[in-house]
Amino acid sequence: MNAPEYAVVIERAGRSFGAYVPDLPGCAVTGRSRREVRASIRKAIAMYLEDRVADGEPVPAPTARIMWVPRPKLSGRKAARRSRA
Repeated sequence: MNAPEYAVVIERAGRSFGAYVPDLPGCAVTGRSRREVRASIRKAIAMYLEDRVADGEPVPAPTARIMWVPRPKLSGRKAARRSRA
């Protein structure tokens, strides 16, 4: 059986990146590259869970799931209005 996995969201913010874990409130990192935030968020998750265990709190089960949705093609007048906004 595979170990449970937490969903991680990585976002670009200007010239840097950020990552957070929806199932672990407050578990977030920033960095200069995607590579850096991927390494940092792994460490942050481990520290977060270790702190919960040390404090006698339950470890949250992963519940968030990721779904990729293709960006819809915009056409016609609606697309023209959006591009002017």
